[in-house]
Amino acid sequence: MVVNLYGADLPLLDAKAEEFARLFRRIEGAADVQLRSPVGSPLVQTSLDLQRLAGYGIRSLEAADAVETAFGGRVVGHYYENHRGYEVAVILAPEHRQQVEQVAGLPLRGSEGITVNLGQVADIAQVGGRYNILHQGGQRVQTVTGRVVGRDLDSFLAELKRRTYAELSFPADMYPEFTGASVEQAAAREQLVVHSLLAGTGILLLVYVAIGSLRHTLLTLANLPFSLVGGVVGGVLADTSLSVGALVGFVTLFGITVRNTIMLVSHYRHLVEKEGVPWDLLTVVVGAQQRPPSILMTALVTALAMLPIAIDSDNPGR
Repeated sequence: MVVNLYGADLPLLDAKAEEFARLFRRIEGAADVQLRSPVGSPLVQTSLDLQRLAGYGIRSLEAADAVETAFGGRVVGHYYENHRGYEVAVILAPEHRQQVEQVAGLPLRGSEGITVNLGQVADIAQVGGRYNILHQGGQRVQTVTGRVVGRDLDSFLAELKRRTYAELSFPADMYPEFTGASVEQAAAREQLVVHSLLAGTGILLLVYVAIGSLRHTLLTLANLPFSLVGGVVGGVLADTSLSVGALVGFVTLFGITVRNTIMLVSHYRHLVEKEGVPWDLLTVVVGAQQRPPSILMTALVTALAMLPIAIDSDNPGR
């Protein structure tokens, strides 16, 4: 879940982002809520004293390069192994980059070979500040991110939106934008439903052309809700939400149902119209007994095709 807060006043934007993050954490299912650009990040401020540097014969650029190399790292060479190139970088070990005192102890070498510590030629202090100011679309933005655990994204997003507009007030030049996986999933689901309805309308016309009977076409439609029973029961037992993958499965299930119904209805018509069998309960039973091999084979082929989507479906790309 990603929420962007847009605004012009940076201190007010930070305050609203902190307020929104507290609201975010109070909602059931929220986890790992944090600001992307937190206020008051600990920073080490190093102010070089040019007179003291000159006294040791050290140029300010040399001191700045030493600090950057020690704490930020610097590429100093390359080597090749097994037809692949690798960069060689130098940086202080992590245990030497944790405390302000360690920064002050960085050795610098003067022009006459004299070695002094950085703390002797610079004023070093730990201060609070921000390390970046986020912008998006020409506007200042503060981003709050978080994960949803133990509940579906749709209900969480709905509650988050409702409580945000009910419990928080925003100035005229500030507004939130809700993005992330839940919004993308809802958009994908909406597109899938719209496209499926359009495709379904065309398929029904083709079914009517294939069967040639409005009554039998309506019978095919009446059979569709029964095909959902197994999927709905499985979703309830597994306590899962209606994801895009589940919708794809239901659309495929509709296709199987329509195809199997056409096969069964066509066989009944063949028995009645071609073989002259009377339309009664015995014909219904005989026709149903003769069609399961074909119906099971087509259903099995489709089930095997959908198996990679059903198994481990949370992985990207599934």
